[in-house]
Amino acid sequence: MSARRVFDTIARECEREVCVPRQVLVLNSTYEPLNICSLKRALVLLIKDKAEILESADLRIHSERLSFPHPAVIRLHYHVRVPPGERRKVSRRAILARDGFRCQYCGSTRQLTLDHVIPLSRGGASTWENVVTSCATCNVRKGASLPSEIGMAPHNRPRPPSMIELIVPGRSELPASWQPYLGLATV
Repeated sequence: MSARRVFDTIARECEREVCVPRQVLVLNSTYEPLNICSLKRALVLLIKDKAEILESADLRIHSERLSFPHPAVIRLHYHVRVPPGERRKVSRRAILARDGFRCQYCGSTRQLTLDHVIPLSRGGASTWENVVTSCATCNVRKGASLPSEIGMAPHNRPRPPSMIELIVPGRSELPASWQPYLGLATV
């Protein structure tokens, strides 16, 4: 049986399981968190022998010829070089997670957008230190002004996100099996 048919069989079985977690924490060969991937992607890495299971759920995933424990945490067999946090690309999702999904001017959680503290028209850049979460109302009110000109200042100073905020943006509750491995990312 080809690897593709095995993967398709396993993927179909995964789709039938409604309550099964579909996200898997991926660790570098040095046990540092890299990212979160889908269950399907994790199975591909396992089938191709590019990763090993460190933590699994109490379920098994079966195909015609293979059976795997349901992975919760996998570790790659090879090392992936990770650039420092400051060099990671600015993303909407990571900025929203870093700012707790709240407007940094008024605290609202509705109609969230991104705002450049120093507007692009005034020489600002799209960097971690210059972009904050803003509600649409505050964003329009601030416009192309500097915060000091209109008496609006972000509640928290913009900063590069921590490794946790980059890896798991927007996740309020993390699986218990991930906790021991994510502790390394807070350093």
